[in-house]
Amino acid sequence: MNTETYPDGDAAHGADTLQNRPFEEIRIGDTASVTHTLSLRDVQLFAAVSGDISPTQLDSELDRQVGPAELSAHGMWLGALVSGLLGNQLPGPGTIHCAQDLEFLAPVPVGEQVTITLTATAKDAATRRVTFACRGLNGRGETIMTGTARVIAPQVKVTMPRPEAAQVSIQSHDRFEVLVERCRHLPPVPVAVVHPCDESSLGAALQARRAGLIEPILVAPLNRLRALAEQHRFDLSGVQQEDAAHSHAAAFRAVELVRQGRAAALMKGSLHTDELMAEVVNKETGLRTERRITHAFVMDVPTYHKPLIVTDAAINIAPDLDTKRDICQNAIDLAHILGIARPKVALICAVESVSSRMLCTTDAASLCKMADRGQITGALLDGPLAFDNAISKQAARIKKIESEVAGDPDIVVVPDLVAGNILAKQLTFMSNADGAGIVLGARVPIILTSRADNRRTKLASCAVACLIASLPEPDLRQKNGG
Repeated sequence: MNTETYPDGDAAHGADTLQNRPFEEIRIGDTASVTHTLSLRDVQLFAAVSGDISPTQLDSELDRQVGPAELSAHGMWLGALVSGLLGNQLPGPGTIHCAQDLEFLAPVPVGEQVTITLTATAKDAATRRVTFACRGLNGRGETIMTGTARVIAPQVKVTMPRPEAAQVSIQSHDRFEVLVERCRHLPPVPVAVVHPCDESSLGAALQARRAGLIEPILVAPLNRLRALAEQHRFDLSGVQQEDAAHSHAAAFRAVELVRQGRAAALMKGSLHTDELMAEVVNKETGLRTERRITHAFVMDVPTYHKPLIVTDAAINIAPDLDTKRDICQNAIDLAHILGIARPKVALICAVESVSSRMLCTTDAASLCKMADRGQITGALLDGPLAFDNAISKQAARIKKIESEVAGDPDIVVVPDLVAGNILAKQLTFMSNADGAGIVLGARVPIILTSRADNRRTKLASCAVACLIASLPEPDLRQKNGG
């Protein structure tokens, strides 16, 4: 009996090629297997392809209520694994599927490891038909699927390059769910919410409170705040409120609450960012540290393989070299807090070569040397890089760029605010990305949300602030350069 086990779908003869087993080579008792761990993305992709949009399959609200691990795959997904195993491994390329008769004995929750095994049980030389017994086991060794599959095996031996998988994009945004989940064991952070005098900003603060992320202190004209809450049926019972005559006074009072130790973060409401930041950077009464204050978007881009930090897109209009150093370091420290031990930083320009006629390229080269000399720590920097070869390994290879960063950055540092703002909005509106905005370098994190942000983005912004604010006080001061 020949036994062939191909973990995670890689053929025994190599991950880059496929080789079939023609009818004459198949023996009764031959087996093949595949092991796969079900992810939320698998469930969503299968739903998109199959048209099965049952709430138990992919409803994000249900996901938040019961947790991703309690969502389960449809039995048809297990059947698809059987089909893939037949088509790729045994018999392999050239196989014609005739029938499957499968019984599904238990659901497969997200995060569960599944092993599918096929065993050849019968052959018909006249028709080249082969019957396989099919069995599925979960990670605990329990049988979750049994049945049979019948195929017409290929007649000719074939070895071929493994085709590249089609690039499928769905707006899963499960990376933000991970951020929120990390905060579930943390106590709510007291947050001074500055002038939440529209439905969007007040609703976001109350929503984050219901999620257990923050304990808001609403700083606003109380008569206006309460009228807004009544209009939109927001429940303010048990929510701390501070009266402030207008938005300027609200910004001043919110910063004062931080200085008094009553708030561990700020959250922008329905006032302009400049109005809030003017109080934050006030030399006498503000929240400045030795670091420049900078902005970062933590972005969940469906077409990119991991979270991406884009900085600075909201605070520093035309940063000089020293400011760019702090932009880098603030983003690196944020990446560490998010669990990225050695983030890769791409310094973006229009070109990838250093030119004295383009200041951002010489700044990028200087920043790399500053990292070499320990003036920027905790990350791997490379630049200048054009955006294409920063984000795409293939583009970098074509241009013969040898770099650990190119094609795999965790952080993208843009040359100025205009470039960063355009990039973030392009990703949001053309690639269905979400961006959680946070201001760094002050004594406390500052949550920036937009009226255009959806629910998950606002919660993610609060989650990022929650993670930063949960650091022990000495560590927080060190992160912020104080």
